[in-house]
Amino acid sequence: MSDAASVRLETMFGAILATRSASGQLIKALADRAFDLFEANIEAQTAHLPPLACQKGCPSCCALRVSATAPEIFLIARYVRKIDASPAGSTIGLSRRIAHANRATRGLSETERMTRREPCPFIVRGACIIHPVRPLACRGHASFDRRACAQAMAGRDVDVPVSAPHRALRSLIQDALSSALSRAGLPSGLYELNHGLALALADEARERDWTLGTDSLAPARIATDAAA
Repeated sequence: MSDAASVRLETMFGAILATRSASGQLIKALADRAFDLFEANIEAQTAHLPPLACQKGCPSCCALRVSATAPEIFLIARYVRKIDASPAGSTIGLSRRIAHANRATRGLSETERMTRREPCPFIVRGACIIHPVRPLACRGHASFDRRACAQAMAGRDVDVPVSAPHRALRSLIQDALSSALSRAGLPSGLYELNHGLALALADEARERDWTLGTDSLAPARIATDAAA
């Protein structure tokens, strides 16, 4: 996509930051717009490609490290709290699963993560329990070969054919959001998802502190060139 598209997206996020900063709805507005932009544009970007192999019940790639912006993490944290508070969710213990996954994988490389094969805390009975609010990184990782994904996660040296438009659109939206946050004086980095969620779930004040300009998820921050 063009630089003009990036500017348009950043302007959209900037408008949200300018009009909703004091409404208490900033986190949801930013994350929802990011997700809506991805879903509204990905079909047109991939119309010329073969069908994806990604389907419900295939969590092969879910052991990979996931990076996310702060609005995505705080929105997912809200969603996790709602699940935990429900009768069915109380038996799942999603917050505990996230804390365990964070302890088990924090600081590991991608290869080490795949070798350890630590299950994704969000996969429950073969499906992603946070699918409606899954981050851009998950939306932007799509494969054309389910068998290759399984082989890669089993430690075999194979090339997994992934959708370049999915990755490009994910990066475009994520970069535009980060730029708009930076211009607004808010922490604009990327964070390791499990670590960031563990921090947000352990202390709800981190969300408020972030909206005031404090990098409350700083311990989970990752280098941009290492983001996945």
